[in-house]
Amino acid sequence: MKTKIHIVIFTLLCTFFLQAQQQTKGIIGSNNWMNNWTNFNPAKIEYNEATNIIAGTIDKDTRLVKRNTYQLVGIVYVTNNAVLTIEPGTVIRGDDKTCGTLVVTNGSKIIAEGLETDPIVFTSNKEIADRRPGDWGGIIILGKAPINSLGGLHTLPFNLEPMLNHYGGTDAEDNSGILKYVRIEFSGRKLSAEKELNGLSLAGVGRKTVLSNIQVSYSNDDSFECYGGDLNMNNLISYRTTDDDFDFTQGAQININNSIAIRHPFSSDISGSRCFEVDSYDKIQNTDMSKKMTKINASNISLVNLEENNQGLVRESIFVRENTFFNLSNSIVSGFTPFVLLEGNIGNGEANLSKMSFKNILVNNCNGGITSESSSSNASIQNFYNPNSGNEYTKMKNTELFTTPNIKGNPDFRANVNNTLAIGN
Repeated sequence: MKTKIHIVIFTLLCTFFLQAQQQTKGIIGSNNWMNNWTNFNPAKIEYNEATNIIAGTIDKDTRLVKRNTYQLVGIVYVTNNAVLTIEPGTVIRGDDKTCGTLVVTNGSKIIAEGLETDPIVFTSNKEIADRRPGDWGGIIILGKAPINSLGGLHTLPFNLEPMLNHYGGTDAEDNSGILKYVRIEFSGRKLSAEKELNGLSLAGVGRKTVLSNIQVSYSNDDSFECYGGDLNMNNLISYRTTDDDFDFTQGAQININNSIAIRHPFSSDISGSRCFEVDSYDKIQNTDMSKKMTKINASNISLVNLEENNQGLVRESIFVRENTFFNLSNSIVSGFTPFVLLEGNIGNGEANLSKMSFKNILVNNCNGGITSESSSSNASIQNFYNPNSGNEYTKMKNTELFTTPNIKGNPDFRANVNNTLAIGN
């Protein structure tokens, strides 16, 4: 009898803690998972000078080792189904003059699996005083997972080698490798007014690819951009990017959880910088409308504007275009104008609005709730989303809202449980 009672008690406790964790808003964890492997002031890190050059094409299995520091020169392609393996603790410095860029082509893999105590770092080759966003290109991964472009294949507008620049296909389970405990710093070179590299570009990447514990800092365009594909992503950090933190398009099917975007007004540009920019296609005439539209399930997300009294060029936290499915739950959004902006032609019809949900969100210091570019739709939008959503609108300082939001020390952006529980009660 005692054994049965113990089992029942244990089961109830497990259920209680699981439900409590599921309802916790913002990023979660029994400890601060941002410790040890991250760096919020990479301009002051003295990296070793490069001892080895990486250039041209990697067409056979290759291993980069921690004892060397590498300089990425020009556009480096991993081709011929080769696997590029990178040891924990390895530093790769992108060359400024040649816009060092790493491209993992369709069928090849990157295995960059760092450790919490020994992350892999992609960064600028410039000296400490000279490092800026856009010093080098970034990382591009091209896979075989579905996209919704006509013909099921597409190319990226980044001046890549035409024969190697293709992505898309039919394999949602495609595996392009592992990125784990990886930092990407000062990337995102602007190639022209309309062509800008991202920190991490994922094009047609499949769900067997592991993407976890990745920090993109000081990118000169988006931190993370997905062009189609089918992915599970978690423990991502976007810090002080110039454009969007998370950008999804071309029918991307994404589950993203336990991730954070930390914005600063002086790092944003005039194009309209958002934490999430979500659409289903770049141009409707290039889109196969019979294929899946973009669908994003985002949970336990924290979106934070560091400057509480200075909106600067930071705008809405989330921008959603028509024919797009977007679900946000158990999250914290602090310091934006407004909380969410919907494209004007989404209108106020329930068929369009039902493609999106916003539930159990703590919306703090946001000037406006869920709004539309077409102001005439706003009343019906509020009526549609607000009832029984569990969303709460508050006015708190970041120091009250988060455990230790001190970016100059060891920041901990998990919710300050005492304050958030008090709000819920």
